Amino acid sequence: MEERIRRRLAIGRAALLCALCIGIAGAAEPNQLTARERAAGWRLLFDGKTTDGWLEITGKPFPAKCWTIENGCLKASPHKEGVQDIRTVATFREFELEFDWMLKADGNSGVKYLVQKVDEWVNQYGRQARARGLEYQLAGDQDPDAASSPSRVAGSLYSVIAPVPKVAPKIGEFNHSRLVVRGGVVEHWLNGTRVVRYEIAAPEVQKHLRELRKDDGEILLEGPLSLQNHSSETWFRNIKVRVK
Repeated sequence: MEERIRRRLAIGRAALLCALCIGIAGAAEPNQLTARERAAGWRLLFDGKTTDGWLEITGKPFPAKCWTIENGCLKASPHKEGVQDIRTVATFREFELEFDWMLKADGNSGVKYLVQKVDEWVNQYGRQARARGLEYQLAGDQDPDAASSPSRVAGSLYSVIAPVPKVAPKIGEFNHSRLVVRGGVVEHWLNGTRVVRYEIAAPEVQKHLRELRKDDGEILLEGPLSLQNHSSETWFRNIKVRVK
């Protein structure tokens, strides 16, 4: 009887170890795709080593003074000569975007999409360049901007729609976000929870898009994806997109 029990326990341990090995083998390292993801149409926007596929938001060369590659991450940092957002070379209309990000407690950044215009100016902090588009807000709860309004916390459509439920971001650790734009509907996901869903045609969203354009031109429904440099250290990795 005891020998039979020991044999069953050994078989169970072997099965568990096999399952763990399969799980590990199926999971991609940072900035890599699994075979299943490739088959599903995902592609990387950042290879973890180079800035290929990225430009300054103005279309000028990649701003290497305020953006660097660190430990397999695109890292935004403050710089005495100014800070600039970056953008993908490619443009997108309907897509799924996934990415990991990390901030310090008072950090602030964002991912912008449906960019309507670009501003460039110089002030006492140096040369600035900003994407003006809908923004998936990235911020720690201790950031003053995030603390000023529920529509400015992590996962919100910045200054327009507060996340419901509110999911507090992990500080000093990587968070996982998903952004879906399809069929006129947008979803923001944070760490596995859908926190925002809205229609682009909704009056409050159209009003915001018009404010971003600052003119009577046609609202743009296709454009690059932009990572914000908000003079705050921010790390991005595992940036991947799927177009359907």
